[in-house]
Amino acid sequence: MRGLELAERYFGTFGPVLVSGLPYSVESRLAFGLVGPGSECLGFDDGLSRDHDFGPGFCVWVPADLWDAYGSELARRYAALPREFMGEMREESELAGQRVGVFCTESFYRTYTGLGRAPQGVAEWLRIPEQLLAIVCGGKVFRDPSGQFTRVRNAYRGFYPEPVVRKKLAANMAVMAQSGQYNLVRCLARHDLVAADVARSEFLCASMAALHLLSRTYMPFYKWSFRSLRERAHVPAPICDVVGRVAAAPVAKVSSDDVELLCSVVLRGALALGWAACGSDFLLDAATSMWRGIPNEYLRERPLNEGAFSHGM
Repeated sequence: MRGLELAERYFGTFGPVLVSGLPYSVESRLAFGLVGPGSECLGFDDGLSRDHDFGPGFCVWVPADLWDAYGSELARRYAALPREFMGEMREESELAGQRVGVFCTESFYRTYTGLGRAPQGVAEWLRIPEQLLAIVCGGKVFRDPSGQFTRVRNAYRGFYPEPVVRKKLAANMAVMAQSGQYNLVRCLARHDLVAADVARSEFLCASMAALHLLSRTYMPFYKWSFRSLRERAHVPAPICDVVGRVAAAPVAKVSSDDVELLCSVVLRGALALGWAACGSDFLLDAATSMWRGIPNEYLRERPLNEGAFSHGM
C-alpha cells in the first residue's frame, strides 16, 4: 500500500478519536491530510521508502487563533494514537523533522514559503523556491470543513503568476547557456573533467527546471526532479530521453548535439509563448530578451539569474 492511502485510512480510523469531545466550533476549523516533504506526498514512494519516516500518520492543521487553547491538547491526543496500523509501524528519524502530527496552519505555510498566507505580489512569489512549493502543493487534504487551509493551498497550486514564470524561465535559460553551451565546452577543452561535470550538473538542473516551468509544474528537489519531469510535468518521452543521455554519458563524451537539442526545445517553448524574440541559438540572448520584456518593472530590475532553480531541501 502506498503511503498516501495508508495515511488516509489511518485518518479514517483514528481521526474521529482525535477530535472526540471537542466543541464543534473547534473541530469544524481543523484541517486534516498528508502534506509535506515525504516521497509519499509526491506519489513516488516505493519499497525503498520504508526504511525511514514511513508509516501510518497524518497532519492536523490548527488555525493560529485556536493554537494556544487547543494545540497542546491535540498534540497530546495525537501522540496517544497507535503507532502501528495495518501491519505498518511508523519510525521517524531524528534528522527528518516532524512530518506528521499537529501543526499551526500559518506556521506550517511559513515553514516552506516564509509566509503564513498566500503571496501578495510578484516579489513574494519570486522568493519562494519551486521545490518548497512542490511540498506545499503535494499530498492530499482529507478534510477541511472551514476551507481555511485549502484556500491558501489552492492559491499556491495555481502556480506562479505569468510575469514570475517569465522571470524564472529567463533565469534558468541563462544558466543553461552559461553552463551547457559555454562552460561545459571550455572545461572539456581544458581537460578539467571535474569542472566539466559540475557544469553538466548545473545544465541538467536548469534544463529540467525550465521544462517544469513551461509545463506549469513545480520541480521538487534533486532526488525527484527527473521522475517529476516524466510523471508530473508530463514532458514528452523523447525529450526526457535526451536528458537521460546527457546525464548518463561519461562527461568527456557528452554530446554537444544533445545539449543544443535541449536548449532548442526550451527556446522553442519560450518563442511559442511570445516571451522572447531572438534569432540566435545561444540561450543567453533569448534569456536577456525575455528578461527585458517582462511586463513588470520590479522583475525587470532584478538580476537576470535571480529566480533560477537552486539546489537544496
